[in-house]
Amino acid sequence: MRNGYLLGIDVGTSATKVALYDFHLRLIDSFSQGYEIDTPHPGWSEQHPDIWWLATKACIHNIANKHDVKLIKSIGITGQMHGLVLLDSEGIPLRPSIIWCDQRSAIECDEITELVGKKRLIEITANPALPGFTASKIRWVIKHEPDIFARCAHILLPKDYIRYKLSGIFATDMSDASGTQLLDISNRRWSQ
Repeated sequence: MRNGYLLGIDVGTSATKVALYDFHLRLIDSFSQGYEIDTPHPGWSEQHPDIWWLATKACIHNIANKHDVKLIKSIGITGQMHGLVLLDSEGIPLRPSIIWCDQRSAIECDEITELVGKKRLIEITANPALPGFTASKIRWVIKHEPDIFARCAHILLPKDYIRYKLSGIFATDMSDASGTQLLDISNRRWSQ
């Protein structure tokens, strides 16, 4: 029998949840911390990445107050998809994240479809261009906030930002990458 814990972190749209399990996948403890969605204009939905990080730290701190965190053997992270997190070269967020439910990039979706071609876009990404996906949000920032994009060194998704804050590693998984509209799905690599 293995001793230790598994820690799960869910970076949700309305809260971050952290749960501690044993190796039989029995729930030992859990905590959550909620936050709001900012809507600076109609159809816009943003959250600053630091609210996810503060919520994650608070939940882990609550776990650590009650359990021996040295026994945590693995951490799994899940969360909202498609949010655009732009970081500078120091790993600091350049602006609030444009999250999955934001609708500001409809024009950019049309531009992407015209540039790539509808058929070719679906061949590459397995989806039409939609405002919820990441590529159109990047294009929106390039057009409307070029000074911010010029300082961008890293593009992450919400749960990838938490992974980065925990580990210092910039990474994503294939599932999230597929929702960026930047991945060549068939070949499982970033599309040129």
